[in-house]
Amino acid sequence: MIEEKKDLIEEIQKNFTRLSKGQKLIAQYIVDNYDKAAFMTASKLAKIVGVSESTVVRFANALGFEGYPQLQRGLQDIIKVKLTTVQRVEMARDYSNEEMILKKMFKADIENIRATQESMDFEVFEAVVDKILKAEKIYIIGLRSSTALAQYLGFYLNLILDNVKIVGYGISDIFEQMLRVSEKDLVIGISFPRYSNRTVEVLKYAQEQNATIVAITDSFVSPIYGLSNYCLTAKNNMASFVDSLVAPLSLLNTLIISVGMREKEEITAYFNKLESLWDKYNVYDNEK
Repeated sequence: MIEEKKDLIEEIQKNFTRLSKGQKLIAQYIVDNYDKAAFMTASKLAKIVGVSESTVVRFANALGFEGYPQLQRGLQDIIKVKLTTVQRVEMARDYSNEEMILKKMFKADIENIRATQESMDFEVFEAVVDKILKAEKIYIIGLRSSTALAQYLGFYLNLILDNVKIVGYGISDIFEQMLRVSEKDLVIGISFPRYSNRTVEVLKYAQEQNATIVAITDSFVSPIYGLSNYCLTAKNNMASFVDSLVAPLSLLNTLIISVGMREKEEITAYFNKLESLWDKYNVYDNEK
């Protein structure tokens, strides 16, 4: 299927000569304005190009899609990588007031969580939980906007397990932090658009060391998907220049709780000890 390919624009260009006259008009518009076309309905695209809506549907079919919505999703996946931050800001220029922003952002995040839940492969999810519990050491790598996700996952897994290492920028180089990774270890790579090249490089190194790799990313066109033994995807379809991490965070919550429930008796004793320490050193405000 075309939607599994990394560059739909290139695919459109490759098939240009065999398209009908009307379909060529659509193809040219998309190539020149992919950032706008990705969020247009079939009828709006047809009106702008000057063709019928059925021609737009046939254009999608000609590229191997079941219909226009599938083509549109393919375009949206690609622009998450191609668009600069400046172009993303430009996309949001139609948000005329804060009320519109509030409604649109909440709606987008709700849809991302719903799509993530519906597309989740439970067998893969269960296998990832197994690997987390069986690994000799767990390395978590997430850079740029994914740093917050890596830190969050690492913080809570560290409360449950004693073999978790968060890899990131600091005094030591990232590769120095990964120096001892081996086939007994698990490396969790987290990467969402715009994908960090450094994360890809680190996972390639881990792959060379025969470590088991779990990718947490947005889709199967992500550059870290092909490096992974297991992949969990969370939707982050953007509605602005800010990458939405709501669905990825919800996925991480589910993963943390699933690991915790497998170790329920052990972590209950551990948390009781932690609570005593927190009380003793006034870590939290306990005043009523």
